[in-house]
Amino acid sequence: MKLDLEMARALIRGTLNEARARGLKPLSVCVVDAGGYPVAFERSDGASPMRFAIAHGKAHGAVVMGVGSRALFERAQAQPYFIQSMNSLAGGALVPVPGGVLIRDDGKIVGAVGVTGDSSDNDEACAIAAIEAMGLSADPGGAA
Repeated sequence: MKLDLEMARALIRGTLNEARARGLKPLSVCVVDAGGYPVAFERSDGASPMRFAIAHGKAHGAVVMGVGSRALFERAQAQPYFIQSMNSLAGGALVPVPGGVLIRDDGKIVGAVGVTGDSSDNDEACAIAAIEAMGLSADPGGAA
């Protein structure tokens, strides 16, 4: 299965709908393909302009490292110099906090959803809900 624009838009809608249902702050959502390239992005009304870079960094970092951003967060606590080096190699597009969730289809990484705007845990929960609602496997990494 290949992540296409229609699927990316559906993931964004699902993420934002989940945020509205939970009464969360305005979110921004970036969906990247298996290569870490943006497929679609939306920023809710009221979300700050820097949110693209954050959402992209969560999703991109997850894909290029092959683990959800919660796992990157845990690794950053244990090995901060390693994650700092990986972020440098990724051109700053690696945000090691929860909210970057891998999308898996039959175990294979097909992309990731990066979410920012509320707490990192809430960002992650909205991405997971949207991915699972589409019948795919959400992989946030770590002990989430």
